[in-house]
Amino acid sequence: MKTLIRSVKIVSKNSDLNGQVKDIFVENGNILHIENEINLEADEIIEGKNICVSIGWFDLRVHPKEPGNEYKESFQSMEAAALAGGFSEIALLPNTKPVVQSRESVNYLKRAGEKVKFHPMAAVTLKCEGKDFTEMIDLHQAGAVAFTDGEHPIQNPDIFLKTLQYLSQFGGVLINRPEDSNLTHFGQMHDGLMSTFLGMKGMPQMAEEIMLMRDLKLLEYVLNTPFTELPVDKSILHFSGISSAESVNLIRMGKDIGLPITCDVYAHQLCFTENDLADFNTNFKVNPPFRTQEDLDALWEGLEDGTIDAIASDHNPQDEESKKLEFDMAEFGVIGLETLFAAINTYNEKISLEELIEKITVNPRKILQLPIPTIAVGEKANLTVFSEDEEWVYREKRIISASKNSPFIGKTLRGKAISVIV
Repeated sequence: MKTLIRSVKIVSKNSDLNGQVKDIFVENGNILHIENEINLEADEIIEGKNICVSIGWFDLRVHPKEPGNEYKESFQSMEAAALAGGFSEIALLPNTKPVVQSRESVNYLKRAGEKVKFHPMAAVTLKCEGKDFTEMIDLHQAGAVAFTDGEHPIQNPDIFLKTLQYLSQFGGVLINRPEDSNLTHFGQMHDGLMSTFLGMKGMPQMAEEIMLMRDLKLLEYVLNTPFTELPVDKSILHFSGISSAESVNLIRMGKDIGLPITCDVYAHQLCFTENDLADFNTNFKVNPPFRTQEDLDALWEGLEDGTIDAIASDHNPQDEESKKLEFDMAEFGVIGLETLFAAINTYNEKISLEELIEKITVNPRKILQLPIPTIAVGEKANLTVFSEDEEWVYREKRIISASKNSPFIGKTLRGKAISVIV
């Protein structure tokens, strides 16, 4: 297979080719030529007005529904959605049925992707119940890229502490979404003026911030424990889905004192506030919930100054029976693989394209300690071709995911993936 990409702007912040417009020739998965003009026969020619190319996009947080809930999303529809969104690699949460807690389940997920590389994350505790540990060393050796209870934040501080101590012995990465579930029980949306106006039980941002403070303090304790050895310049603890201004400040302070931490924000959190729930549209029911404009501004500032390392989709398909209900009965979650780049590109007013792309290419791989592809002659192709300027309307009938629970339905977005080449 020979692919020629014509007159494409290279977007790769750390590359000497960054910002240059070149022709790129790929044959059998290898980049053979990068020149001003290439006149070679190709099986596929990709061209267009003002198109760009970067290394393949990487999503840090995807909820696979197979095995167990294939009616919400199969491997095939998830992979198709990822390709449509420009992703060549995705990291999968362990909350399937059965839970990813064995060598066999890790290997099963690793083999499931055909055109998109699946990176399984394994459970910290058996069945993600927060009680008994999985065999983390065995799972690490099988290929688990990180450890997390995924949809279930680790509530028990002793479990959290011992996990950090355990993973520090082999450089594993713990991913936790900070939430004290005792403070969010039966919550439906952000605890604020809108929840009061709508008569909904709120989910206070304090629940996120208290858990963040706890986790940071436990990490400090582990670092001060004798014989604890950590990889140089690598994070052992990653916070997923921060959503409040104070959370950004806590992460910033933790980094300032040298704690080995990273964090991400979900793309939809960068686009909406609590006010968007005024009409009870369950496609806006997410966890963490959409918060205030002040929080939204702080998230963008955190991205701009590097406090927030990456942007993830938190792609969580839910079928009609789970969403077309009264608001308090509906499931949390939105799909996001197909709209991640378009959403952040549309709502972005602060960050350069190079910085934005780095948040969905280089940094996710750094967090998971995975190889970072490069755009250079002789390298294996791992590329995403995209348009920064194309405007399009995201309509339900064009959704590729098996589920349709998106808050962006009917909205005009700017920027679109064109092709993934691996």
